[in-house]
Amino acid sequence: MNRLVAECFGTFCLVFAGTGAIVIDQTTGGAVTHVGVAITFGLVVMVMIYALGDVSGAHLNPAVTIGFWISRRFRGAQVPGYLVAQLMGAFAASLLLSALFPANETLGATIPAGSAMQSLVLEAVLTLILMLVILRVSSGPKEIGIMAGIAIGGVVGLEAMFAGPISGASMNPARSIAPAIVAGSASFLWIYIVGPLAGAAAAVGVARAIAKPGASHA
Repeated sequence: MNRLVAECFGTFCLVFAGTGAIVIDQTTGGAVTHVGVAITFGLVVMVMIYALGDVSGAHLNPAVTIGFWISRRFRGAQVPGYLVAQLMGAFAASLLLSALFPANETLGATIPAGSAMQSLVLEAVLTLILMLVILRVSSGPKEIGIMAGIAIGGVVGLEAMFAGPISGASMNPARSIAPAIVAGSASFLWIYIVGPLAGAAAAVGVARAIAKPGASHA
């Protein structure tokens, strides 16, 4: 139960801070800026890894949980609980933001700026890169070492920085599902479920291909 509470709270923090930065940027006419939004996402992921990583692994992301399961580092019996906890945390954050900023129409939902296929490919590749880094700096289903949080948070911030204006750089179904459902803007939601899950699965294959024989990062 402590793991599920950690996943719920960690995902709440990620969605509240990350999509909250988008909402506040829109509300204040750009006070946060795109760079600020990207940094916020990177920092909240980094902080949650350091705060909760030793409890639940700080997945905070259904694609990451499923990626760990595909890589055989995470028991299948634990996957449903993690996914439910992550979605509960994400929905709690979006509902709170909706109450705080009722005039905001999207609540930070990820919406493609170009074609659906363009954003689908971007989300798959972005998640592949993120999941590969996670697999390389983790042992089992948990990050290891003092630099793991910086590495993973850095990737999230980097990818949000350059791809955010096109696809939203979600890389996280829970982060996209909650604001889309609460705001009623779920037309493109399938992109942010299919893309990250495909990218996480592909990352497992890449990680195995580059791992040294007998290494723990396979």
